Amino acid sequence: MRLILIFTTLLAFQSTASGDFDETKRLALQGNIYMQNNLANMYLEAGNKKEAVYWYTKAADQGVVSAQGMLAYLYKEGIGVPENDALAVKWYREAAVQGDANHQYNLGLMYASGEGVPENNIRAYVWWSMAKTQGNISAANNIDILKPKMTTQQIADGQALATKCYESNYKDCD
Repeated sequence: MRLILIFTTLLAFQSTASGDFDETKRLALQGNIYMQNNLANMYLEAGNKKEAVYWYTKAADQGVVSAQGMLAYLYKEGIGVPENDALAVKWYREAAVQGDANHQYNLGLMYASGEGVPENNIRAYVWWSMAKTQGNISAANNIDILKPKMTTQQIADGQALATKCYESNYKDCD
């Protein structure tokens, strides 16, 4: 009897999950950008990486920050797509200029390591400064590690560019 109850509960849960997926897909196909992102999450969780990338791209192209960040991560790691650090930088930048501290931090990492972009401590400093102003502790720690590797002039240039970036609402950061 207990086994039948467990089996019935599992079938009911599966039916609900299937219904959620169908409703999410219906809304995504109608152009709901947040449902496109949710559908991408569902596909990724189910292991369908190619379909996940498709839906993340649709949402990311329309400005969904979480989709942009996820797409950057997928390109960085080569999940569902060929590894491509330049595209990872592109998508991290799209999310960073919308003010997302985590992706500002990640963009700083890309500049600091020269992945997808030429290594540039000043740019790393700028993006970590943006993330630091929003309370990202890792960015603050990385700035402390980076400063001894920079000249006084590079630090001054980084601070000036960070100020310009912040005051322009991330429109003038390069």
